[in-house]
Amino acid sequence: MSLGYLFGGGVGTEPHGLELYRTFEVVQGWYEQVSAWTGLTVGEILEEDLPTAQEERQSVGTVREAALAIGVHDVLASFDLRPAAIGGLSLGAMTASCLAGSLGRRELFEMLAGSRDTPEPPAEDPQQGIAIAFGSLAEGAPSHPGENVPGIYLAGDFGPTADGAQRIMMLAGHAEALGALAAEVPPGTVVPLPGRTIAVHTPLRRPYRDFMAPRIDAIPFTAPEIPLLSCLEPKVLRTAADVRDLFQRNSTDPISLVDVYTGMKEQGVQLGLVMGPSIPEGILAFPFPVVHIERPEHIEQALTTAYDLGIDLSGAPALS
Repeated sequence: MSLGYLFGGGVGTEPHGLELYRTFEVVQGWYEQVSAWTGLTVGEILEEDLPTAQEERQSVGTVREAALAIGVHDVLASFDLRPAAIGGLSLGAMTASCLAGSLGRRELFEMLAGSRDTPEPPAEDPQQGIAIAFGSLAEGAPSHPGENVPGIYLAGDFGPTADGAQRIMMLAGHAEALGALAAEVPPGTVVPLPGRTIAVHTPLRRPYRDFMAPRIDAIPFTAPEIPLLSCLEPKVLRTAADVRDLFQRNSTDPISLVDVYTGMKEQGVQLGLVMGPSIPEGILAFPFPVVHIERPEHIEQALTTAYDLGIDLSGAPALS
């Protein structure tokens, strides 16, 4: 049985790291380590209100999400559950790169914490935003509901829904244009996300990419130790240069969950574990069974599913 780990990009629920922290000693030690690297308190990482400044808020949010995802990985590893292939979306792609052995955990978290120093956008710039969109799967249909609308970009493709009725996407761009589009199309077709003020995975994120470029260049990347699937194109990342390129382009290029799970399927993955915040369970069509993990009870579900599908857990300790 081949197991794949897929790390979300924060488009969904808030992280639930507090429950895992209270349950598993390995997670408690892990959060103490993240605190030492980032200068944030454990409380700030786990549950306290995020800062109000846009870039500082984004920075702390990425530390919070990545800490949860790696904490889940470490709990599973304590039960001898490890992936044969790995990938993720957005921040999840960088987290997956770390767990594939391409950069150290300290380097990842120091980079995420350091992004708080990104200059805030000029006050006169148009407000940015993000929306979830539902598109047609029919041949000849527009690539997304905002196609050819100035100020709107396709930022992410999550693939068909489980019932095959439509495709879920992420649009990003100018908030005013997204709001106008949502009002023009049938209700529920485009849903702007409240509080999301950064047009991730679009050219509007170029100032952030340029600010972070020298910091990413300074990271000593190495080749992945297990198959690492890109979310920027259908590709297995095999070299240090491949991973560095992913980090450099991640903020401005659109992401695709389809590229990740299709690549995992080609690697022989038969069970996927989705770590941390993501599109809610059961909505998307995956080519293999998946278990979403955010809370302690999901750990037992993952172990039980792995055992039922034939993964040998005979040497793992009992789950209390």
